Amino acid sequence: MSNKVTAAITAVGGYVPEDKLTNFDLEKIVDTTDEWIRTRTGITERRILKGEGKGTSEMIVPAVKQLCEKRGIDPMEIDCLIVATVTPDMVFPATANIVCDKIGAKNAWGFDVSAACSGFLYTLTLGASLIESGRYKKVVVVGADKMSSIIDYTDRATCIIFGDGAAAVLLEPSQNGYGIKDSILKSDGSGAQYLRMKAGGSRYPASAETVAAREHYAYQEGKTVFKFAVTGMADVSAQLLERNHLTGDDIAWLAPHQANLRIIDATAQRIGLPREKVMINIQKFGNTTAATIPLCLWEWENQLRTGDKIVLAAFGGGFTWGATLVEWAYDPAGI
Repeated sequence: MSNKVTAAITAVGGYVPEDKLTNFDLEKIVDTTDEWIRTRTGITERRILKGEGKGTSEMIVPAVKQLCEKRGIDPMEIDCLIVATVTPDMVFPATANIVCDKIGAKNAWGFDVSAACSGFLYTLTLGASLIESGRYKKVVVVGADKMSSIIDYTDRATCIIFGDGAAAVLLEPSQNGYGIKDSILKSDGSGAQYLRMKAGGSRYPASAETVAAREHYAYQEGKTVFKFAVTGMADVSAQLLERNHLTGDDIAWLAPHQANLRIIDATAQRIGLPREKVMINIQKFGNTTAATIPLCLWEWENQLRTGDKIVLAAFGGGFTWGATLVEWAYDPAGI
């Protein structure tokens, strides 16, 4: 047994909205086809949060409540809650604070992190550092986005890709060596021109002109982003394994960001993993941005076993990317 405190994932919770937007639905909206979408992205349908006044917190609350129920804890026991999102309920206050209020986590402090599709990896590293400091015992890390709120459904370059969802993990101290083992995180702001939402910030505040120019929607230059994503996710995953003296044979699962099936396959091939060891749910949920990786952990939780080594990998807007090595801390069947 090690004396070093590590941050172990001890519970997972998730939520996706009931309403589905299928490729056949999109055929009626934009110039595309089911076959075109499936062959280029791997997506068949995505979930959409509908209803007036429903923001990202609406999905986070049930995910965190589920997590607490699984672990058998009261929200009052949560020390900190961090939300990775690019679709906060409001510019301020932080969505994390809104969630804490809604679930009754009165003893928790919290904040949001904006790192697009890499947001969950960024927040996971932050949450782990809080646990490793010894000052906090229960930190909830959330990845959640209501991408439908910033998608232009006349733009087939983006509307076919994104969906809504939320998932969360609980981090607690471990002295058994399980948990967040290592991370390599990267960013390059020169990529902002290729994947961004131009207006709505201090540089281009909302105005009649920005609304008319449709600048409050996500913009993506697909070919450029695809090229960078394939290289970025694959390279950083390979670097992570090399740094930890591991090969694909040592890895139980790859939990990749669900942006495009071809990017997922390229990452798996780079680290020597067969498709059956890759978590893939893009066909059902599309790209839920910060929620994709924790949604994978949520869906595959019952297949994970104590000691499993898992690589989490992502690439996101602006650009951000990274990979994290996790050693799974529990067998759900034994809880």
